[in-house]
Amino acid sequence: MTTLETQTARALTDEEIFAAHEGGKLSIASARPLGTMRDLSLAYTPGVATVCQAIAEEPAVARTHTGIGDTVAIISDGSAVLGLGDIGPQASLPVMEGKAQLFSSFAGLKAVPLVLDVRDVDELVDTIAALAPSFGGINLEDISAPRCFEVERKLIERLNIPVMHDDQHGTAVVILAALRNAVALLQRELAELRIVISGAGAAGVAAVDMLLDAGARDIVVLDSRGVIHADRGDLTPVKQELAAKTNPRGVTGGVNEAFTGADTFIGVSGGSIGEEALKLMAPEPILFTLANPTPEIDPGLSRRYGAIVATGRSDLPNQINNVLAFPGIFHGALAANATAITPEMKLAASRAIAEIAAEDLDAGRIVPSPLDPRVAPAVSAAVQAAAQG
Repeated sequence: MTTLETQTARALTDEEIFAAHEGGKLSIASARPLGTMRDLSLAYTPGVATVCQAIAEEPAVARTHTGIGDTVAIISDGSAVLGLGDIGPQASLPVMEGKAQLFSSFAGLKAVPLVLDVRDVDELVDTIAALAPSFGGINLEDISAPRCFEVERKLIERLNIPVMHDDQHGTAVVILAALRNAVALLQRELAELRIVISGAGAAGVAAVDMLLDAGARDIVVLDSRGVIHADRGDLTPVKQELAAKTNPRGVTGGVNEAFTGADTFIGVSGGSIGEEALKLMAPEPILFTLANPTPEIDPGLSRRYGAIVATGRSDLPNQINNVLAFPGIFHGALAANATAITPEMKLAASRAIAEIAAEDLDAGRIVPSPLDPRVAPAVSAAVQAAAQG
């Protein structure tokens, strides 16, 4: 067992947890000394007026002479916090502060956690758009589906800075990176896989799009009522779009029908998949059971049936962790002065993550460690190159 695995396997105590959060996990400090009156005059009045006037005449100056060029807003309404559900804005604040720590530690970006007591989609969009001039990018977090799709879409249309709902796209980027390396190890091709995705929420929808963009052809999506297909009469608009671009073989029914002959499972919904379904899969399947803390497939069953297994947990091998993606994605997008995060930028991020693990590829290591210092710089460079074309 590695040092990291030993540390994460040791049980956390409530005392230790509360001590790590007491007083909040962030600080704000001056980037320059204020030791003399001249320092004060340069930083504030009268010197600040010169920069204000320059920005008023040319808004691009704000990117170089304020902090927005490397500052991201982490915005949530607390309606879909991983493992906790709808706990509201203030209760979700420790998560957003933690995410700000990750932006700082892994990519050197400043990040500001903002939790909003707003649930209406248009009101949420208006509020975020009103805050946007203070930031270089917007990381949406823990907003429930299907509202998250509309909020992100409307903000992308409205703003000229990068906007990304990380629960969707960060997860999808890392899933694709892991799957690239899994098929390489097994000497398979992405286009030949029969993939089952359990979950038609934020992560499931984004994973479908990422995999299709990367060349996957045969994806069947399951929700709580079974296989999503065009003839189902209970589909939401989001699921109707899913039905139109997935399930090329016209599979109907439930879990067993979806699993029959499948060689890849990606779980992003929770729920439980039993041994009966696993027996119906093709030999040596790829199993990504990403629900946390309880995977969709019991870890013992996954090890017994799966040729390669990934998880959402930090105490098991091959953790699909968003921290591999979002710090570098935003760093690269901001460095490129990008106005949006495009599919090409996300595909580039995924390739960069996969390439780092490919240097020492193994069934127990298809993605890098979340603490690997090479990841964020590599992702940033790949995203910046994709953004600049």
